[in-house]
Amino acid sequence: MSGGQRDFAGLAAVVTGGASGIGRATATLLASRGARVACLDLNPQDVPEPLLGLAADVTDDASVRAAVAAARDELGGLDVLINNAGIGARGTVEANSDEEWHRVLDVNVVGIVRVTRAALPHLRASAHPAIVNTCSIAASAGLPQRALYSASKGAVQALTLAMAADHVREGIRVNCVNPGTVDTPWVRRLLDAAADPAAELAALRARQPTGRLVTADEVATAIAYLASPLAAATTGSVLAVDGGMHGLRLPPPPR
Repeated sequence: MSGGQRDFAGLAAVVTGGASGIGRATATLLASRGARVACLDLNPQDVPEPLLGLAADVTDDASVRAAVAAARDELGGLDVLINNAGIGARGTVEANSDEEWHRVLDVNVVGIVRVTRAALPHLRASAHPAIVNTCSIAASAGLPQRALYSASKGAVQALTLAMAADHVREGIRVNCVNPGTVDTPWVRRLLDAAADPAAELAALRARQPTGRLVTADEVATAIAYLASPLAAATTGSVLAVDGGMHGLRLPPPPR
């Protein structure tokens, strides 16, 4: 797709978790292709123009409703919702307390519910409404030390399909992207906390058949495809952006 693509011209988009990582890359790409974009984030102070930064906590319904309404007013409508806000978790089922399970599920799953619930009345007024949820390869692949995170993302994938079925006859398309391990600030913080960061990074690269981490820009490109009016026949889809993790089974590299 050329740099002159303007498939989002005249459309308004909201991106949650839009201040950094995948969210920031997605918001920037949508804006470059003609969209007016609001980034909802706990800390939106560093969101650059022309993006609109709005404070929002996806675990707080009043905060979400106020931010979505403000975005609609500032942007002059709402056509595209990117549910990207999320947090990570490590460990087996024994590793995290009930409180941590509730916290992660509240952000990663119920957060999508709150934002979508607030956005739907505005999306129904759009000629090109689309929702894209950021999911994960963890929704379908058994990854070690990711029990809580995987449970939350499995719920996101199932929720995506249910939402797509509920709203397809309203003309609202709902899809999700399933990235592999993406080189984001969160992943870099995990690496910094590891006993051997270099070895941990090598292991993350090795489990993806391409031998490298996915970039935030690559995930943003996939999100933009699903959100674009050019993908008007695509709904209820799960798009892997994982370097081949979900389907490829390669032999060990030669020594």
